[in-house]
Amino acid sequence: MKVAIVGATGAVGREMVAILEERDFPVTELHLFASERSAGERISFRGKNLPVKRLEKPSQLAGIPLALFSAGAEVSRTLSPALVAQGTSVVDNSSAFRMVPEIPLVVPEVNPHHLPTRKGPCLIANPNCATILLLVVLRPLLDLSPLERLVVTTFQSVSGTGREAMDELAGQLAQILNGEGDTIVPKVYAPYQIAFNCLPRIDAFLPDGSTKEEEKMVRESRKMLEIPDLPVSATCVRVPVMVGHSESVNLSFARPVSPEAVRERLSRAPGVEVWDDPARELYPVPRSVAGRDEVLVGRIRRDPSVAHGINLWLTGDNLRKGAATNAIQIAELLLQKGVLS
Repeated sequence: MKVAIVGATGAVGREMVAILEERDFPVTELHLFASERSAGERISFRGKNLPVKRLEKPSQLAGIPLALFSAGAEVSRTLSPALVAQGTSVVDNSSAFRMVPEIPLVVPEVNPHHLPTRKGPCLIANPNCATILLLVVLRPLLDLSPLERLVVTTFQSVSGTGREAMDELAGQLAQILNGEGDTIVPKVYAPYQIAFNCLPRIDAFLPDGSTKEEEKMVRESRKMLEIPDLPVSATCVRVPVMVGHSESVNLSFARPVSPEAVRERLSRAPGVEVWDDPARELYPVPRSVAGRDEVLVGRIRRDPSVAHGINLWLTGDNLRKGAATNAIQIAELLLQKGVLS
């Protein structure tokens, strides 16, 4: 199968290239596209250095049955519908189509039944990175009891913003350690430095005081869980970590649910590993997940302040399961269902 990656030189795009190779996706030709600024770069795939081309018009993808997009919402809105119309299926990592009712928003471990089953070009939205990690853990727990309320606080790494943010964190750390902290001029996260800091804002503020990132988590969770009136409260924080998003999660269930039942159910859940032994200092941290596709869960305990409450902590690689791996898993399911050929 011919496959295209749009946004191939970004942090997620590069992971897509690597994961296609790791998972032995049936690629016969890989076509890499990026902005004019990155055109001409070369990326290794299966022992070959492939050129990155500038994508200017949909006809450049004619005859390519699958395109993986990670180039931002504006590019996706401009190109994706035209690509589907000419016969290319698109798995889009941006926020452009996530809340469009007729477009599936999918995490394979959560709602694979939302994917189309008929052969033909389609557009599938890849969820927000923090939402993916959350729902991989949350969905199995709904087998224990209906959920009455969800409260989540995220601690999101700078790679969620992109390569420039990773470079900014590294540069600021070097300046501080070299005694040049007074010379820092924040750019990506202006007006604040990210080094040795936490920023309680991800994306733009909304009129109600929340941010777009928090709104994404609320609305996307409701859509994928098919609980449109689920009470959800989200606070999203950017932290000085290169790779790996973490989340503190508080769950209120309709019926009593024990920590033991949560551990047992999650131990059998696809894409989840339970790391929960405080006596041995075993709990997930971002360094534990970099380069892995599993979401790690620990600190599972009762919340005595509410009826039927559970607290837990999770961590996952936001570039992989939070973005690239999830997109490629969607493509694999489309192949299995006969939608792609």
